Amino acid sequence: MERRFTPALWTCVVMDLIGCASYTVPVLGEVSDVIWAPISAIIFYRMFGSSLGAFGSVFNFMEELFPGLDFIPTFTLSWVVRRITQSIRERKTAEMQSSRVIVP
Repeated sequence: MERRFTPALWTCVVMDLIGCASYTVPVLGEVSDVIWAPISAIIFYRMFGSSLGAFGSVFNFMEELFPGLDFIPTFTLSWVVRRITQSIRERKTAEMQSSRVIVP
């Protein structure tokens, strides 16, 4: 089975903190979100790829662009989703391999 790349948790947390950093400067924060939103979406897609990356990058773009939604830890939540889905896939693969019966 192909093992998909999962970015490090600390990288995802740092990316979420950068996204929340716009709260530190009240007026300039929302202007910086207009610049950060497409950059963040591209980084998100490059980090996660596949369907999770495509859906997540659009969601991340919207979350960064709209005021008041920066508190959502999109990168970290996606890391959790990726880890859960990977463990489910690995468990199913292990079950399928162990259930194969070799007939002489």
